[in-house]
Amino acid sequence: MSLFITKPVQDAAMVDSGLKRSLTATQLTLLGIGAVIGAGIFVLSGHAAAEHAGPAIVLSFIIAGIACAFAGLCYAEFAAMLPVSGSAYSYSYATLGEFVAWFIGWNLVLEYMFAASTVAVGWSGYLNGFLAHFGAAIPNALASAPYDVKDGHFVATGSLVNLPAVAIIAAISGLCYVGITQSAFVNSIIVAIKVTVIVLFVAFAASYVNPDNWHPFIPEQAKDAAGNLIAGRFGFDGVIRGASVVFFAYIGFDAVSTAAGEAKNPQRDMPIGILGSLAICTVIYIIVSLVLTGLLPYPELATPKPVATALEHYPALSWLKLVVEMGAIAGLSSVILVMLMGQPRIFLSMSNDGLLPKFFAKVHPKFQTPYLGTVIVGIFAAVLAGFLPIGLLGELVSMGTLLAFATVSIGVLVLRRTRPDLPRPFRVAGAPIVCTLGAAFCLYLFWEPFREHWNLMTGWTAIGMVIYFTYGYRNSKVRKAAR
Repeated sequence: MSLFITKPVQDAAMVDSGLKRSLTATQLTLLGIGAVIGAGIFVLSGHAAAEHAGPAIVLSFIIAGIACAFAGLCYAEFAAMLPVSGSAYSYSYATLGEFVAWFIGWNLVLEYMFAASTVAVGWSGYLNGFLAHFGAAIPNALASAPYDVKDGHFVATGSLVNLPAVAIIAAISGLCYVGITQSAFVNSIIVAIKVTVIVLFVAFAASYVNPDNWHPFIPEQAKDAAGNLIAGRFGFDGVIRGASVVFFAYIGFDAVSTAAGEAKNPQRDMPIGILGSLAICTVIYIIVSLVLTGLLPYPELATPKPVATALEHYPALSWLKLVVEMGAIAGLSSVILVMLMGQPRIFLSMSNDGLLPKFFAKVHPKFQTPYLGTVIVGIFAAVLAGFLPIGLLGELVSMGTLLAFATVSIGVLVLRRTRPDLPRPFRVAGAPIVCTLGAAFCLYLFWEPFREHWNLMTGWTAIGMVIYFTYGYRNSKVRKAAR
């Protein structure tokens, strides 16, 4: 049972990480928007519409948004009660015990570091497409992964390295090294740019929407040659499958919680940042997906850059296509920024608890950032982005995130029962229903789409268990204090 020893909530809330408290509610909301608005609009929307939901991709975004709202409410209660860096890791430590906290912390590496690598690969593709307008495209050998995954096996592609992906990881890691204030400022500028681009897209493209492209709104479920229904291919089943695909689009709103240790007034500002960014992003997704599927028949949106593809069919909007590509580059940059900000702060919390080596907790004396953790995360993220394909990275990201969301939802219920006396500046209304639905939906999405990746998940978990039992278990500060 010592594996499930919990960290006292009072101790977790009173930890002084040495980080600078400088972020306002507005900046936290912008961090959330910066993390969420990116791949969902510029990449995944077209794929989910063409392969699964058709124009009803709008419903898929709504369903995924509702599921995230359940988890977001739980995150908001925890973040206001425990205003510390560490996100779901810290919350699990205070409620479900050290072993579960380590398991979740290890899976958060999939969400943050792997997500940064995933989006960097997408960023590289948009950058190369943009450079092609000027005849300056980077050769494929230096702009794509040298390995791909086919039938569960790695195969060589003939490329050397995805150099632009490595470069953007290095540049943003340098920014995160300098400071949270500078990073938040740059993120605010990027968010303003990509939201402006989205507004321009909606404003100018809306007049070209053909309502006929929305009919049928939910296409009839596809059948194979034998007349059997194909799971996940249109119909309401396709809408649900589309929701699991676009769930990746919402990954990142919880990154706001990793900055709790740097918020000026976390009890008030954390719920605003988490729920505010989630609500704004959901509305944006709904509007953009309506315009996108109205511009072009949904089967034609199955491209890596669906928004640009839709605009290509309207010569009068060629100028907007170029703007959208620049917006995509900026938008994906801010996602990478928030992910690379979040991971070192989770490592810092785990190091402060003794579960990781002490150097992860080192804070720069001038910049007041976890600088060694930032450098280490940047190096590993750059290697992943430079050599692995986006598909594999993206699926691993979703798996780690869904487990974290489910655990936080369960943790709120556990702490309500074990510590009902704790002050809760923000309380989830109808917690038994909200938390249960949040955990159930996330676990369902984790189980269904990724069965073929259980071997990878098992291997990743095994590596984490080796690290925990050879270092973390023996050096745990909570366990030492309990002896």
